[in-house]
Amino acid sequence: MLIGELATAAGISRETLRFYEQQGLIRARRLDNGYRDYPAEVLMLVNYIRTAQQLGFTLAEIGDKLPAIWDAADPAPALAQVLGEKLQEIDTRIAALGQLRNDLAERLGLDCPLTARAPGLG
Repeated sequence: MLIGELATAAGISRETLRFYEQQGLIRARRLDNGYRDYPAEVLMLVNYIRTAQQLGFTLAEIGDKLPAIWDAADPAPALAQVLGEKLQEIDTRIAALGQLRNDLAERLGLDCPLTARAPGLG
């Protein structure tokens, strides 16, 4: 599948595909004329990458986790583990943001909110 065909099928630009290739997320073989030729399964891989990005994964995280999932005989458990880890990370960030929000709300009532001692310091 040529890059234009893959781009159309995946609904993304050729530049995005080239970027994914530069990042090592997908691979193409080169034809004699220099054109990129992608195996048909790369479409599924590109769709996985785009879905993972929508779920909050960075391209670096996708690149780190993808080989283990893609190469697994049964990718479902590996994928479930990765999603569970991401969910835990999000929960941790939400808790930290909640604490930050509470600290900011408390400081709003102070005469000088930026010089008051922060909770847990000193």
